[in-house]
Amino acid sequence: MSQQPPYSPYPGAPVSRPARRRASRRKIRLRRTIFAASALLLILLLLAGGGYLYAQYRYHQIHKDNVTGLTAEVPNQPINILMIGNNCRTCLNGKQAAAFGSGSQVGGARSDVTMILHLDPAKHTASEVSIPRDSFVPIPGTDLANRVDDALNKGPSELVKTIEDDYGIPINHFVSLNFDTFQAVVNSLGGVRMYFPDPVKDAYSGLNVPNAGCHFLNGTQALQVVRARHMYYYTGGRWVYDPTGDISRIHRDQEFLKVLAASIRPKLHNPLTVNSLLGAIAPDLQIDQGFSLHELLSLALDYRSVNPSTIPTTTLPVFEVPGSFTYDGNPGYGSVVFPTSPADFTVLRQQLGLPTPAIAKGTTVSVLNGSGISNQAAQIGNALTQLGENVVNVGNATSSASPASETVVYYAPGEQTQAEALVGHLTGNAIMGELSLPAGTDLEVVTGTYLSVTPPASPAPGSSASSAPPSSSSPSSSSSGQVPPQDVTRATEALPSYDPRGCPAGMPVTPIS
Repeated sequence: MSQQPPYSPYPGAPVSRPARRRASRRKIRLRRTIFAASALLLILLLLAGGGYLYAQYRYHQIHKDNVTGLTAEVPNQPINILMIGNNCRTCLNGKQAAAFGSGSQVGGARSDVTMILHLDPAKHTASEVSIPRDSFVPIPGTDLANRVDDALNKGPSELVKTIEDDYGIPINHFVSLNFDTFQAVVNSLGGVRMYFPDPVKDAYSGLNVPNAGCHFLNGTQALQVVRARHMYYYTGGRWVYDPTGDISRIHRDQEFLKVLAASIRPKLHNPLTVNSLLGAIAPDLQIDQGFSLHELLSLALDYRSVNPSTIPTTTLPVFEVPGSFTYDGNPGYGSVVFPTSPADFTVLRQQLGLPTPAIAKGTTVSVLNGSGISNQAAQIGNALTQLGENVVNVGNATSSASPASETVVYYAPGEQTQAEALVGHLTGNAIMGELSLPAGTDLEVVTGTYLSVTPPASPAPGSSASSAPPSSSSPSSSSSGQVPPQDVTRATEALPSYDPRGCPAGMPVTPIS
């Protein structure tokens, strides 16, 4: 029997039986490898397609609002998302209406929480600025004013326009959550843990934590925490009232969101938890009609490494008007807050990257006395002239507020930048507002109770006066003679000792008894 020649790789060469078997096995392994790779690719495609289809399903559950006046996005530039907590009672189911009041008992809708989320794609950073709900601001297109939260009564477009007109903040997108959504999110996580250094209670929100410690909160209890603005805390053997109301509530909300984010992050790898979260959020979430699924997914991917619990949070500086506020003959306003100038615009420029405009020559300014303080308009007019403003008129306006009035810098359409430049030199309280002004007038300053103007700094030896920048440390050139109330914002302070916060590591959880 002749021996088979050895296997040769050259075409046409004789091949031995063992070599054929080895080659056959290699082909089978190759086919299996190709089949496995194809199957894996198919599975990945199906998963990706299924994930996108699932995302589309959840996206279509979200309510889209026709929000007008939003600022168009610029590619690769920062965006600002207006995020609000809507206290609308008509949005609640029967059970929740019994707990928080029905639409007939609490009419309309107000933005209990008003936050600006600032996202910078160049730096991959995020920051948040809160606007106190009781901030008294001009109503767009009118010479009247109201609380900023009341703008939502006329719809999200009115709230967007109010913030853009009065604060100069460009708003690119709008997002709204209501009571039901908030509670559902917390419950989908199985609750959240918070540490209470002292017993606290708030009869208005229903919060009642009679013992200190680390406690587990369900959705209802968590909502009671973030809604509390009439809070008492127990210390030194007695109940003490927190007088800062909504300002303290804002700080508690910011802290709670960090705790909530810390609770969500480790559970995002669980598909069931993610499905539960999205199922809780989507049906009652409201966004603007231009907030596409593609952009939502892109933002989620671009900022996936940002830890929400470490995002810088700031509250716009304000001071509380002393006493019960009366405006336009209506004594029913209760407590309102005025902006603290120029600190509020400084915060906006630092946190949101807004530009610092310069005064343009030729901008015409009218100054009207809106406080009733003798000779105030003339003094402010002279001080603005020293700054380089072209003051063309000084007169009086009707004083419609008590016990204090707010300074408003009204600007004609297209003159917002010049209003921002002027407001930057006003100390005390000042806010902007767009209004149709008389021909020949670009800006109209209606003076308030607490107002002074920062003059230009004295020029250095050998320099010209025109080149010297304004100095915030220079003495005021004009003042109402009254000392503004203390800033109550606590924007940079740590949480007070009694406020709830995240539970320390290793602390046992006890029930709220």
